[in-house]
Amino acid sequence: MTVEQQVIVVTGAGGGMGKAIIEEQLKQGNIVVALDLSVEPLKEIAHDSLQCFEVNVLHEERVHAICQQVFDNYGRIDGLVNALGVAQSATPIEQVTMDEWNRLMDVNVKSLFITTKAIVPFMKQQQKGSIITIASISAVRPRPGLQAYIASKGAAESFTRGLAIELASSQIRVNTIHPGPADTQMLGQFAALGADIEQTKQSVFVQSVPLGRLVMPSDIAGAVSYLLSDAASMVTGTTLHVDGGRGL
Repeated sequence: MTVEQQVIVVTGAGGGMGKAIIEEQLKQGNIVVALDLSVEPLKEIAHDSLQCFEVNVLHEERVHAICQQVFDNYGRIDGLVNALGVAQSATPIEQVTMDEWNRLMDVNVKSLFITTKAIVPFMKQQQKGSIITIASISAVRPRPGLQAYIASKGAAESFTRGLAIELASSQIRVNTIHPGPADTQMLGQFAALGADIEQTKQSVFVQSVPLGRLVMPSDIAGAVSYLLSDAASMVTGTTLHVDGGRGL
């Protein structure tokens, strides 16, 4: 690796946003370590600087072992992008099961604790790092029927802010991105069961964005690049809305 290259770990790497983030980081010449249950969508990215691990990031020991391996290989871990997340179908609270609640909290919140806990010791050694959590504008501009998802993303933002003040003395910056409705496969999963997904996208989600279009994965990838870069060297504990005005 060269002096200019950063080593960036990305979770949820096989999703639409994760993949766009990886492609942008590779374009910038960085080394990317991709974590997801399935990295099949990444096989079309043929790049020597991409290393993929199929892993359940809720398995703490496995995640820690991967981070140790990455640090041993490259001598540094510069960035962590927590892009992993699952959606909730619009459901009245009285119909939400404990299994559904626990799944949302595990994937959208517990995974952040596990990955950050594993990587922070290495960032502390180098006295530098950037951690980014991809949350959701729904945490501040809620929609009916998504109460469990919204709670998980609110927790994700609060966890990130707490880390920002805790890790500032180690020169580790920690920030949140709130995407608005995004043009990914995940968006259709927010529709009520049995609803017409394409119609819901247009009549509900697109109409809710003042700028008049869905957020593209590349929009999020650009925001991630900024927060990872030295241009954001004094940005920590902030929440960047990439939502086309949805949060207004």
